[in-house]
Amino acid sequence: MRRFLLLYATQRGQAKAIAEEICEQAVAHGFSADLHCISESDKYDLKTETAPLVVVVSTTGTGDPPDTARKFVKEIHSKTLPVDFFAHLRYGLLGLGDSEYTYFCNGGKVIDKRLQELGARHFYDTGHADDCVGLELVVEPWIAGLWAALTEHFRSSSGQEEISRALPRASHASLRTDPMKPELLHLESQVELLRIDDSGRKDSEVLQQNAVNSGQPSALIEDFEASLTRSVPPLSQASLNIPALPPDYLQVHLQESLGQEKSQASVTSVDPIFQVPISKAVQLTTNDAIKTTLLVELDISKTDFSYQPGDAFSVICPNSDSEVQNLLERLQLADKREYRVLLKIKADTKKKGTALMLPNMEFKTYLVCLCSSSLFHPGKLHFVFNIVEFLSNTTTVVLRKGVCTGWLATLVDAFLQPSTHVSCEDSGKALAPKISISSRTTNSFHLPNDPSAPIIMVGPGTGIAPFIGFLQHREKLQEQHPDGNFGAMWLFFGCRHKDRDYLFREELRHFVKQGILTHLKVCFSRDAPVGQEEVPAKYVQDNIQLHGKQVARILLHENGYIYVCGDAKNMAKDVSDALVEIISREVGVEKLEAMKTLATLKEEKRYLQDIWS
Repeated sequence: MRRFLLLYATQRGQAKAIAEEICEQAVAHGFSADLHCISESDKYDLKTETAPLVVVVSTTGTGDPPDTARKFVKEIHSKTLPVDFFAHLRYGLLGLGDSEYTYFCNGGKVIDKRLQELGARHFYDTGHADDCVGLELVVEPWIAGLWAALTEHFRSSSGQEEISRALPRASHASLRTDPMKPELLHLESQVELLRIDDSGRKDSEVLQQNAVNSGQPSALIEDFEASLTRSVPPLSQASLNIPALPPDYLQVHLQESLGQEKSQASVTSVDPIFQVPISKAVQLTTNDAIKTTLLVELDISKTDFSYQPGDAFSVICPNSDSEVQNLLERLQLADKREYRVLLKIKADTKKKGTALMLPNMEFKTYLVCLCSSSLFHPGKLHFVFNIVEFLSNTTTVVLRKGVCTGWLATLVDAFLQPSTHVSCEDSGKALAPKISISSRTTNSFHLPNDPSAPIIMVGPGTGIAPFIGFLQHREKLQEQHPDGNFGAMWLFFGCRHKDRDYLFREELRHFVKQGILTHLKVCFSRDAPVGQEEVPAKYVQDNIQLHGKQVARILLHENGYIYVCGDAKNMAKDVSDALVEIISREVGVEKLEAMKTLATLKEEKRYLQDIWS
């Protein structure tokens, strides 16, 4: 059986699942896939590999290769490698990404580009799958075209000929090996949708299958060939298709409940659920701030819930009862409210999967970050959040609130404190509504094990939350060990207005006064400078640039750590770019080398991110 090497680089399991699907299909097409995670370098050797290589690579963060690929990427970027190091290698690569982010599919592109720089050549064109519109739109046709490409490769004279002269094309997938400008990536992903078909199946066949699945007569389908209306040249001269409608592959069943009481366990993981009372709520912003930020304190003293500063947890909140009922009535399922929805993959499709029980639609989870230390607030847990508000997309436009943040705001409204200073005293135990929470510990977003290591914290807006816990924890540690060696703590914080949404202002002043927070750098993006010769920094990345020498010294010479928390789409990317520029400037190296240095910091767990979009 013809063998090929199949590697995957995954962050959350998506690339692994796709690689396993390729491995399963390979046998049916007369191939044997040697499947490994790209991090398992002891199980394969690209330096001596003679079989064709297939790689599936995901992208994490703002455009980084997954953690499992960091060592591989670092090794292949070694300057000691000759330009013909992989000249013997023939490969095909499938990249996974999301065009909502600037550096779309960058994890795969980094590996793809470097393999070619070292002499490797494609036997099959690269595919870029976009999670924004559906990975399957590229993944499925790319896999379907892979077998013809492998067959052609083995048919050629041991890969010695120029495969590119008769390069098999992935079935209209996003096939691109040249670097693209980030601003074109999203447009590219949309244009590629016009080229996708069902890997050789005619559109009428797919529609026919859908008709069979839905019980419609085939006579109604004959005139529905998928095509674009002809236009004036040059469009009328182009051969274009619209995507074929995929066949049904899910079976949906309603399953009657067994009569037990409503359970919230179905909406969470295997982690235990705790019912805990709210003991305090404080509004951190003024009433005229753009966003309303609340701090909520939970009493966990009667539970075994434990946490470290930097951890997150899930809040389980109910959906609006009226909206759930309205949706059920529109679906004509009002009498099935207590039923569960069971999904199964149809046996006669190529989809793989097991049965899935959907959770009760009356509940949903909301992941929040802790902003306290159990040493500073024993038996308590603090978290902050912005109340999400948006205009409804209905005939009558109304201002709506997010499901969980709106629910929490309503829950604490009766005893909400308007003070911007968070006191340590409870607001009283007369009103103590309970909420359900579940633990979600992180693996690395914690203070360093060595307290003498200096740290840099970057957290604009509610991104400051975990760092309040860091500072509280450090204060207690220093009280317990007055002669201890504790490293410097820098905080880069930013908000819109100094007098409206400067979160934890008094607390930060306290930490500075006590010597816990050695450097506090704050910027206000919407406040106009008054009586100053120089325009102050507008965003956190600007402030980081202003203190580039100190930042570079901490990270490169003092074995320091940097933590970034907040918006992934803009802030985290801009901070990363600022760090690359600082390293390039202060060390005197090219930006590519600076990016490698930053990647090393991530690999060493000294550049840590807790970001969201």
